[in-house]
Amino acid sequence: MNPLDVFDRILALLHEAALDDARWPAAAALIDEACCATGNALVVGERSGDDARIYFGRYLYRGEPRPDLAREYFDVYFPRDEGPPRLTERPAHRLIHVPDLYTARELRKSPAYNESWRRRVAQNGLIARLDGEDDLQIVWTIGDPLGSGDWQSARLQLIESLLPHVRQTIHVRQALAGADALSAGLAGLLDNSGIGVLHLDRGGRVLAANDPARDILRRGEGLTDRDGVLHASLPADDGRLQRLLKRALPTFGSATPPAGGSMRLQRPLVRSRLELHVHPVVTAQVDFGGRRVAVLALVVDPESRLRIDPGRVSALLGLTASEARVSALLAEGSSVREIAAATGYKESYVRWLLKQVYKQQGLSGQIALVQRILAAYALPRR
Repeated sequence: MNPLDVFDRILALLHEAALDDARWPAAAALIDEACCATGNALVVGERSGDDARIYFGRYLYRGEPRPDLAREYFDVYFPRDEGPPRLTERPAHRLIHVPDLYTARELRKSPAYNESWRRRVAQNGLIARLDGEDDLQIVWTIGDPLGSGDWQSARLQLIESLLPHVRQTIHVRQALAGADALSAGLAGLLDNSGIGVLHLDRGGRVLAANDPARDILRRGEGLTDRDGVLHASLPADDGRLQRLLKRALPTFGSATPPAGGSMRLQRPLVRSRLELHVHPVVTAQVDFGGRRVAVLALVVDPESRLRIDPGRVSALLGLTASEARVSALLAEGSSVREIAAATGYKESYVRWLLKQVYKQQGLSGQIALVQRILAAYALPRR
């Protein structure tokens, strides 16, 4: 199999996986087959200095999940693995040979490298850090090459070309998760009130929009539509937006498949920026020129986040004023960096306060804390 010949098929599966998590194993299996690799793993988390927290991890070998290997690594080896802290010091969006993260002595003596990486069949694998929004880190690992043991240039080229598309798939999933819309489906997203949803046709014109999206377009702060075509309020942003939409729209006869992307849109009168995620919609049906959904656009407005009273959080959970303040901001959707900016605290102090709350409440981390606060408020999850 020529790795470059299957790029379009992999990209189509990644587009589907962004809207349906059940499609990720098929995409991962085709990537393994095309690259002649033993498997691949996707991890999403947050790291600041020596402090790391994992939100999601999935290990797949030819499309088959291996949660046992994931649990063993994060429970036993991850806290003392020498490689991950060094990965944060390397440039993002670049492939790194796994052994390059370890010293010569560690390659011989490190339990993480010699035991866990061996059991995961990835000692000779590749790894890349795909930075997400705010403090999030996306780490994608490709297992050992099959056959000769060396990475051929065509396979490396294919993996490198997939990096931005894997990153975009996770960005779309995160935006949907924030709106509690992971399982909504393309049509069901229009009924969601937690995120702006726009359906665009092959000409880039708006076919449908939900209430939050219509409200954003009506205000014209950051994003508007002129004769059904999306435009940014500021010229510099509009140029980027038009290029982003052009890449995402299908072109008949083009050798380049549609590709998604994300950007932030400035608003002249509002400090916060809109987050826009543009995602191609794959269809196998022949429509003979009929109007159909070709692009899904998701718009996140930070100003529309839930507002939670820290005083009420303090009373409900028995927290100090500082603990309740950072917990309320976290539940509203703010990142650690944003919480620090809003409160005037150092990021390290915000993390310390949150750790105190996790310990007091017997919780595993941020997701569990947010769920508890929203449940106490009798509000649906975002």
